[in-house]
Formats: sequence, C-alpha cells, structure tokens
Amino acid sequence: MFYRAASNQYLNEGQSFEIDGTAYPQNWLNLTTPEEKAALGLQEVTDANAPEDDRFYWVSSELNGAVRTYTNTPKDLAGLKTQWVTSINATAYSLLLPSDWMIVKATETGTPAPADWLAYRAAVRTAAGHAITAINAAAGVAALQAAIVVEWPHDPNYKAQ
Repeated sequence: MFYRAASNQYLNEGQSFEIDGTAYPQNWLNLTTPEEKAALGLQEVTDANAPEDDRFYWVSSELNGAVRTYTNTPKDLAGLKTQWVTSINATAYSLLLPSDWMIVKATETGTPAPADWLAYRAAVRTAAGHAITAINAAAGVAALQAAIVVEWPHDPNYKAQ
C-alpha cells in the first residue's frame, strides 16, 4: 500500500487509480521503480508495530499518513481457554479414532490389542491431559499461547522421512 500526502490518498497494488487527472492502470505500482513512485509523491506504508496473533487478540489498525499502527487487544481469557481445551480434545479424538477399531475388537473378542498401540493411545491422552492442565492454569494470553503447543506422539506405523 502506498500513501500520497498531497491528496491524502491511499493506493493499493493491483488497483487502478487517478492522480491529478491522470489515470494509472492497475499494474502501475507493481511495474514502476521506487524513483517513479517518489516522483508522484508516493510513500510505501510501513508498520509501526506488528499485529499479534489474531487467534488470541482483537487486532485493529489505524493509518496515519504512511505509518500503520496496530492495536492488539487480548480476547477474553476464559473464552480462549474453553476454545483451546475443545481444540486439544478434538485433536486427541482425531488421533485416537483410527485405532479405535483395535480396542473394540479386543473388547469384543477378548484378544489383546497390540502393546505399541496401547502405549501410543496412552501417550496421546497424556499429552492432551498435560496441555489441558497448562491451558487451565494459564494466567494470561502469553501463558496460554505457550500451553497450546503440544508435542503429539507418532503412531506405531509412523516412518520418519
């Protein structure tokens, strides 16, 4: 995005525009040099700060000339915790689902399920449990962001690339 102070005008790449009665095609900003842009008084809009992760923050921006400033307001912590506990549970469910048939077969027929698969399933539940405990203990958004990083185990059929 570019800003032209003389006309208080913002210009987006890929859009046609007009300056002082001259029409410019939609690809003009992409094809011209910095010197050609400067000759028209165009400045590239720069960010004064970075936006935070919008999964955890309400992010809004304000343009002041050629500078964009972001306001990052944390979302409700209790709501985020609920959302991430649900997400962790859904991930654990999706990891366990493909091997559920082994457990059903073992229950119905009395034949034992493979030990490596039982260990894997226990490891998935343990990883989920640790993550949920950390999520519920998080005192702020930063702690919550750290709590949702889960090292899920690989199933017994996993082959490293």
